[in-house]
Amino acid sequence: MNALRIDHVHLRIPEDEIEHAVEFYQGHLGFPLEGFDEYEAGETPIFHFRLTPDTIIHVRPTDEFVHPERENFDHLAIILNEDIKDVKQELEDAGVIIEREGTPYGATGEAPAIYVRDPFGYLLELKEPVVETA
Repeated sequence: MNALRIDHVHLRIPEDEIEHAVEFYQGHLGFPLEGFDEYEAGETPIFHFRLTPDTIIHVRPTDEFVHPERENFDHLAIILNEDIKDVKQELEDAGVIIEREGTPYGATGEAPAIYVRDPFGYLLELKEPVVETA
């Protein structure tokens, strides 16, 4: 197989907490909401948030939601095109708890990152782009 990229991540959330997903992913992180009209019309069981032109987070509200266990899911890493210090300040100002900080190694190398938990228990690593050195 010759993989190109990850197309989407599919997260389940509690059926009665859709507004928390919108507030966090669109309001705090700034990811555009898409497909919500179709979801509300019952045409699809999911809606999504656009991270990049070719990457989305599908969200499936369900009454069968079970909070993610750390033993089974650790985190989703997202590279942002922003200074992580500015992102950290914006999130702290919005009341989002920063669980930890670091300079983790990822697919593109090492870069500063912060870790936050969404309202449903999913841990997100928000990371600066890797700086190329000559």
